[in-house]
Amino acid sequence: MSSLPLPLFPLPTVLFPGQVLPLYVFEERYRALLRRVQASGEPFGVVWIERSSRDSAAPLHERVSPVGTLAHVVQTEQHEDGTSSILVVGGERFRIAGLSFGEPYLMASAELWPLPRPAQSAAEYTEQCAAALLAGMQRSWPERAAVLRQEAPADPLLLASYAASLLCALSADRAAPACNVALAAPTLLERLELLLAALPATPATDSAALH
Repeated sequence: MSSLPLPLFPLPTVLFPGQVLPLYVFEERYRALLRRVQASGEPFGVVWIERSSRDSAAPLHERVSPVGTLAHVVQTEQHEDGTSSILVVGGERFRIAGLSFGEPYLMASAELWPLPRPAQSAAEYTEQCAAALLAGMQRSWPERAAVLRQEAPADPLLLASYAASLLCALSADRAAPACNVALAAPTLLERLELLLAALPATPATDSAALH
């Protein structure tokens, strides 16, 4: 499998394919990364920071997930102080095959790792699991049940990304580990099952992050 050079933007949250994510770019190394991808038109990679610098003295490259998602910049607003507000959309999933350190930011040799569509024999159960995930989301966030019914994508793959984004919005510290495991799931069915298991067992009380 061929690999591609990919600048990395480690984050405390997990980006899924199809997910829209706003970012504020202020560190000089990531300003340089942004200039690079703006000049080339290529995506960068978002990987989850598995352990924060508060919890581990290990260097950053030893604390990031080996699985991430391509981030395509769709909107950029540069501020007078040199920082930028950007909007990215998650693209294909990838695996890190190697890292290099010649730039201010981490560079990966990455292999695209698309999630296979379910086999025909598993399609019906995958649809059932997607329906169970949507029902579980409505139980977890009853105040948003009507919005969820309207906004949630019908496609199971996109529904998984939608559910993961809500989980991380609710509590990145609590949900991010489960979301990262779901991102690395080998099949869509397993991803849906993992996200269903990660939903709050009781209705969430702190819904401010979801509005």
